Amino acid sequence: MTKLSVNVNKIAVLRNSRGGSDPNVFSLAELCIRNGVDGITVHPRNDLRHIKPIDVKQLRQLTLKYAIEFNIEGNPFSEKSKDYPGFLSLVQKNKPEQCTLVPDDPSQLTSDHGWNLQKVDKDLFNIISSLKSQGIRVSLFLDPDPKQITRAKELGADRVELYTGPYAHSYLNKNKREKSLNKYKKAVDHAISVGLEVNAGHDLNLENLKTFLKIGNIKEVSIGHALISDSLLYGLEKTVKLYLNECK
Repeated sequence: MTKLSVNVNKIAVLRNSRGGSDPNVFSLAELCIRNGVDGITVHPRNDLRHIKPIDVKQLRQLTLKYAIEFNIEGNPFSEKSKDYPGFLSLVQKNKPEQCTLVPDDPSQLTSDHGWNLQKVDKDLFNIISSLKSQGIRVSLFLDPDPKQITRAKELGADRVELYTGPYAHSYLNKNKREKSLNKYKKAVDHAISVGLEVNAGHDLNLENLKTFLKIGNIKEVSIGHALISDSLLYGLEKTVKLYLNECK
């Protein structure tokens, strides 16, 4: 069974749009946990558009209470600015079980590509080494490219998270979907052959998730936007159960 980590960023977006504390990120994350999810994911950005440093701290305490995985994802080169302490500072203070390093920049609406690991060798290697020395599992957000996957292993990563946007965009066209799935299957097989575990995420939803997971050997999916959107229709408890069922 593939583990499900719920990204709660979109709950924070809704809260921030009005100010105050509703909807409450902490209590809704706890509701997800009580309904069986395997982890909670956050992706803080330096403009504080959704997850704030206090959210990270509170969710770290929540996941420790329930003994489930906390995954902080983001750009390791995102530096301190105003009320944002810097990505690595947040990670080091809260020590999640997993840190997923993503090559987004402040102007991006959402993550839309994986690392080009040939351009960030030395600095990223040092960051990965530092995080691992703190007992944090490191995953790199990548496109399904065997060359990048091999380089991730050389840099010391424990896992890769495959960016599944292209698969999701191909889903409604059977021929394109099968071609995309074959590409991801080869990427997963290659990752395993070099000693990496595989996560996946982005644009996965109730329609396309189970088909994607049939390629096998996906340890964890991180899902936020689609899951929170579906909860408007089904309610959060039922939605979590629907997604967990797709992960079986």
